[in-house]
Amino acid sequence: MMTGILYQNIAEDIKKNILSGKYPVGKLIPTENELEKMYKVSKITIRKAVQLLVGEGYLVKKSGIGTTVISNSLFNKLSKARSFSSIVDENGDLDKKILEIKLVAPDGTPFKEDGNQEVLYIKRLYLLNQQPFIIFEHYLPNVGIKSELKDLRHKSLYKILQDSGQDVASFKDEFKAVNLNDEDQKLLNKSDTLAINRIRRGFDRFGHLIEYSLARYDTNKFPYEIEYEV
Repeated sequence: MMTGILYQNIAEDIKKNILSGKYPVGKLIPTENELEKMYKVSKITIRKAVQLLVGEGYLVKKSGIGTTVISNSLFNKLSKARSFSSIVDENGDLDKKILEIKLVAPDGTPFKEDGNQEVLYIKRLYLLNQQPFIIFEHYLPNVGIKSELKDLRHKSLYKILQDSGQDVASFKDEFKAVNLNDEDQKLLNKSDTLAINRIRRGFDRFGHLIEYSLARYDTNKFPYEIEYEV
C-alpha cells in the first residue's frame, strides 16, 4: 500500500516537471538510476511511476534510448484515445521549435469581439525525424501574461491557461484538405501544395472559447492516426 502511494507521488512530481517545461516534449527524462538517487527509492518504485505516466500518454520508453516526454497536455488521462503525438513518436523522433511568440491585437483573430485585450499568439513547427511535419498556430485570449514571453516557450498551452485561471472543459476539431500558400509550402519543404488543415477549438465549462489553434499537416510524411481504447 505504501509503495503504491509512493510511486503515485513520484509520478505526480515527474508530471509537474513535464507540465512546467523542466522536462520538455521530445527530450529524455533522467535515467532510472538518476531518479532512484533523486527520490531515494528503489528501482521498482521508479519503474512503477514511469509506467503510470507511460499509460497516461506522457512518456514513451525506447530500448537503448531511454524514456522520452511525448506530451505535456493536462488532459491525456481523460481520453480513451491515444494522442497522435504519442503514435508518431513511436514511429520516429518528434520534436518542435517555436517560430514566433508574441502578443497581438484582437482584430484579425477569433477573439476580436472579446474587447481590446491583446491575444497571445504562438507559432510552432513540428519536425519528424528532423524533417518539417506540422505547422501549428495558437491563439489564447485573456491569459494575463505576468512573465516575459520567453519564459512561456517551454510551457504547454494548457499550463499557460491553467496558470491564468482558465481550464479547457471540451474540444471541437475540424479537418479538411487544403492547398498550402507559398510560405507554408516552403516551411514544410513540400514539392506539392496539398495538406490536411485542422482547426481546434477549446472551450471552458461555460462554453466560452479560450483556445483557437490552426494546424497544417504534411500527411505524406506520416498519416494522421487515432487509436481508441474500447
